[in-house]
Amino acid sequence: MNRWLHHPAFSAQVTVALLLLLLIAGGIRYPGFAAPQVMLNLLIDNAYLLVLAVGMSLVILSGGIDLSVGAVLALSTTVAAWLLQQAQWSAPAVMVVVLAGGALFGMLQGALIHFFRLQPFIVTLAGMFLARGLCYVISVDSITISEASFVEISQTQWSVPGGFVSPSAVIAVVVLGVGIWLAHRSPFGRAVYALGGNEQSALMMGLPVGRTKLLVYGFSGFCAALAGLLFGFYMLSGYGLHAQGAELDAIAAVVIGGTMLSGGYGYVAGALSGVLVLGVIQTLIAFDGTLSSWWTKIVIGALLFLFCVVQRLLSRPVSPTA
Repeated sequence: MNRWLHHPAFSAQVTVALLLLLLIAGGIRYPGFAAPQVMLNLLIDNAYLLVLAVGMSLVILSGGIDLSVGAVLALSTTVAAWLLQQAQWSAPAVMVVVLAGGALFGMLQGALIHFFRLQPFIVTLAGMFLARGLCYVISVDSITISEASFVEISQTQWSVPGGFVSPSAVIAVVVLGVGIWLAHRSPFGRAVYALGGNEQSALMMGLPVGRTKLLVYGFSGFCAALAGLLFGFYMLSGYGLHAQGAELDAIAAVVIGGTMLSGGYGYVAGALSGVLVLGVIQTLIAFDGTLSSWWTKIVIGALLFLFCVVQRLLSRPVSPTA
């Protein structure tokens, strides 16, 4: 029994069980909660958060943290809106610039962390302030996006059994698949897990620690920029106040999904179950109609405390006689 509790998949299994319990409780309590389109809306409304969580998963697995992703998301929406509306750039060119900029921003943070031996918390906190500040240098006010391609993507719906999905939801699922492959099927993923487990051991094994850190934070920055584009499709605007606290939601989703904050332990697929748990909590509160939206934060905070305690218990060594 003790060994089963310490199995790497135990925390992720608890999250899936919690998700199913919430879905069953919602279906019993509220008519229409279990409708197929309501379930699909969980993915549609949280597509940007899933993309953020995938990038954050690799960062946390490597033993780091990235507090800048929410600000990079907002900066991406602002840059995209300004280039589209003021500079009259084409949508494909804007997307390439935004994605490349996000990846470069992340790699620069990774370089500072590795070469100057700085704490990821401090570096990415500075990155968060920098990115939010740059938003207001570009525009203090919200910039509405009316470019035809963005509006068309925003309004596109693809039919699936039981309802429809948006292009953003499909992109988020593709990013999740890429993240799973990178973490569990590539040499890069093995280096990420080794780095998160023990950086000195990874160095002694001859693994490219520096390159891995740069790529991890570069991938996180890329995901944040992509999430910014998805958020831009969703809101059709760019604004410095977009997605405030999104970095904390992404960290919460990753931890609730079963990834250890200390690094080297967890599954990228857990990001999906973590995001869905957060989405179901929001939907339950919306269906209730009598509770303040702040209860979402309260419940998420309580869950995060609970999963941190569970992780601490799981990190204890297993007795040989257990």
